[in-house]
Amino acid sequence: MNRITQLVLFDLDGTLIDSAPDLAGAANAMRVARGMAPLPLTTLRPMVGAGARGMVGTAFGIKPGEEGFDALRLEFLERYEAALLSKTAVFADVLPVLDRLDADERRWGIVTNKAARFTQPVVEGLRLHARAAVIISGDTTPHSKPHPAPLLEAARRVGVDAANCVYVGDDHRDMLAGRAAGMATLASAWGYLGQGESIDAWGAHAVLAVPADLLHWLQLA
Repeated sequence: MNRITQLVLFDLDGTLIDSAPDLAGAANAMRVARGMAPLPLTTLRPMVGAGARGMVGTAFGIKPGEEGFDALRLEFLERYEAALLSKTAVFADVLPVLDRLDADERRWGIVTNKAARFTQPVVEGLRLHARAAVIISGDTTPHSKPHPAPLLEAARRVGVDAANCVYVGDDHRDMLAGRAAGMATLASAWGYLGQGESIDAWGAHAVLAVPADLLHWLQLA
């Protein structure tokens, strides 16, 4: 697209960081406490983008509104909050991309549906907070993705027109939010991706096979 990219915005879980081991760990701890065998990470990993709903639903075969769901969800969040950074890390191949953006003085930020009570400790623990130009959590605005409000708020706080931003994410909702905000959208194929339609059907402006592809898209490599 013929745009001047002044701000690169990233989803957090599955795009910048690999938090699946800790989220799966919380769900499996709940299963073990109930005498159930833990599920393989490969089973739980795709559901990370669906948050507590997806993790609890996969771990216990229960849906929101069904009896017992709310209590399981609350327990899951408490267990996860107690071990946010046990195994969570920035994707190794993402680190050099962030370094290149910083070296080029290209501002970047984070827009996630993760609530601030979890987002802040994670980004601070991974030392991303001092580097990011903006951090928008799932409860920063009245609406979360796929609504465009969080992305528009990120652009507003940095003082950049949304048309000059690009949003990188690993979920169809990220592409919907980015397009609704008038931003270029890039799908990160290394992420969790969910269990819906193929990433190629998300309507992204481009699919990034690996993080370094972002630098090529930005013409920085």
